[in-house]
Amino acid sequence: MSYMNDRPSTPLLDQVVWPADLRKLQPDRLRQLADELRQEVISAVGVTGGHLGSGLGVVELTTAIHYVFDTPNDKLVWDVGHQCYPHKILTGRRDRIRTLRQGGGLSGFTKRTESEFDPFGAAHSSTSISAALGFAVANKMQGKPGKGIAVIGDGSMSAGMAYEAMNNAREAGNRLIVILNDNDMSIAPPVGGLSAYLARLVSSREFLGLRDLAKRLARKLPRPLHNAARKTDEFARGMAMGGTLFEELGFYYVGPIDGHNLDQLIPVLENVRDAAEGPCLVHVVTQKGKGYAPAEAAADKYHGVQKFDIITGTQAQAPPGPPSYTGVFAKALIAEAKRDPAVCAITAAMPSGTGLDKFAAAFPDRTFDVGIAEQHAVTFAAGLAAQGMRPFCAIYSTFLQRAYDQVVHDVAIQNLPVRFAIDRAGLVGADGSTHAGSFDVTYLASLPNFVVMAAADEAELVHMVHTCAVHDDGPIAVRYPRGNGTGIALPETPERLEIGKGRIVREGRQVAILSLGTRLEEALKAAEALEAKGLSTTVADLRFAKPLDEALIRKLLTTHEVAVTIEEGSIGGLGAHVLTLASDQGLIDNGLKLRTMRLPDIFQDQDKPEKQYADARLDAEAIVDTVLTALRHNSAGIGTEVRA
Repeated sequence: MSYMNDRPSTPLLDQVVWPADLRKLQPDRLRQLADELRQEVISAVGVTGGHLGSGLGVVELTTAIHYVFDTPNDKLVWDVGHQCYPHKILTGRRDRIRTLRQGGGLSGFTKRTESEFDPFGAAHSSTSISAALGFAVANKMQGKPGKGIAVIGDGSMSAGMAYEAMNNAREAGNRLIVILNDNDMSIAPPVGGLSAYLARLVSSREFLGLRDLAKRLARKLPRPLHNAARKTDEFARGMAMGGTLFEELGFYYVGPIDGHNLDQLIPVLENVRDAAEGPCLVHVVTQKGKGYAPAEAAADKYHGVQKFDIITGTQAQAPPGPPSYTGVFAKALIAEAKRDPAVCAITAAMPSGTGLDKFAAAFPDRTFDVGIAEQHAVTFAAGLAAQGMRPFCAIYSTFLQRAYDQVVHDVAIQNLPVRFAIDRAGLVGADGSTHAGSFDVTYLASLPNFVVMAAADEAELVHMVHTCAVHDDGPIAVRYPRGNGTGIALPETPERLEIGKGRIVREGRQVAILSLGTRLEEALKAAEALEAKGLSTTVADLRFAKPLDEALIRKLLTTHEVAVTIEEGSIGGLGAHVLTLASDQGLIDNGLKLRTMRLPDIFQDQDKPEKQYADARLDAEAIVDTVLTALRHNSAGIGTEVRA
């Protein structure tokens, strides 16, 4: 099946390169433009893969925002950003839209360096209101006219940061507009003609003017009557439309309105744009996957897809191969839960991404999805551990960063046995720098009381999940990458690993490669290449970044001429800990050549993972080069082998 879909006919969209072109259209032509924009999104993502359902849900909203507001002078901030493909098409990037998430192409998220229409980069959730508030207040302080506009989904509203921002929003006044894109909330009142009429009415200049007059008159009343009048106004609108919570946080609430009806969206957004009252929150109800039948019918609304056939919706299937690390983790955790009723699992809005959907199917009463609330997830797990449960906190490496204070203060200081299952460790391909698990070894192995493991393959992951389950002496973490394993056979009975003990997987005499994590496969390839050059090579899988296997490291560093550490993490990780040990114990005083290989000190853009690791110089060829470069100072014969 071919996934190179024919491009749709888009005569009106072809005339729109920038939002300024969009604003030249008559309102009655916007429906056609939105329909063409939706078809272009479907066609482009069919070729590239990526986030589809969320973008389809905001086609009309994106069109309306750029039509009504003066972007980029008005700063439009998309929360998370995976719904931004229609936005990119309308802001001068349509000619590159079929490079999404590819090496050298457009990012799958908003990115400041990509366009002036992306004023704030985002790929983690719940940051938009804070950022838009910053833009709005800065303009206020500088006397500039621009507004800050945040588009935030109902899922992102489950994070506390959104409410922290709203609690501070009064500072911006009418310069801040928050658009709540509600595509899943069950609390929304019915959306229909009456609610649309009310939304348009209460956002109108006439209503706001009358309301302002009433408020000025009310201020002349005695305080009890003044307060009563204010509450009556809020109560009346709350009863009709909802939004009392947002009113209490200082927002003027408008909605809910149909996010796919441009005849409703345009006048309400125009009213809010021109309102003297503020800050305003516009509650827009949308349907994820709108306008594409396969997405509408899918349980996940085609949130993230591979390349697909736009006629049938059939996605390209990866060739069969070894199980994914995520799947291996889920299976291993289910086995632990069958053995031990104290085992339970927590995720922060990523049940399928972490494999906990499978665990939840087996143990629904022991699975907790706390929403986009990583801080709460970690402290909740700490409370469970303190009361004798054995919690596994399954969070992506990049998302665990959001809960670092809780990891330190609530878990590590109290030495509570929370088990951290850290998915997406290392580089992650198409999601780029925002989702790369680059820093977890650095930020966890620096903490007292922590045990930090990295699985070299899927069999090791099974052993490490079991080791976590039976480790009650303090916090313990295991990291593993995105994608499939190596194909090694999985153990029928998991082994409890001795804490802080690595293993030798290949014996040699001259060169020692000390590996942490799944670079072990590349280390073994490098050892073969070095052996072919006459360099006898040892390969060790250290397993633990903390505590280090000091005895093994001391032996390797004192019996080999060159030692190289390699890891899928940033500076400050395994290599830094080994260097510190070597320095403290004088292991490099006698001329040992010790080198550390780690991710470069940059944020790497999206590409195929193997290309990312090659660019990072963390593949077999780079290991060989590192060894030969270290040796050439004393070995003239070997120096000639060095790659130019």
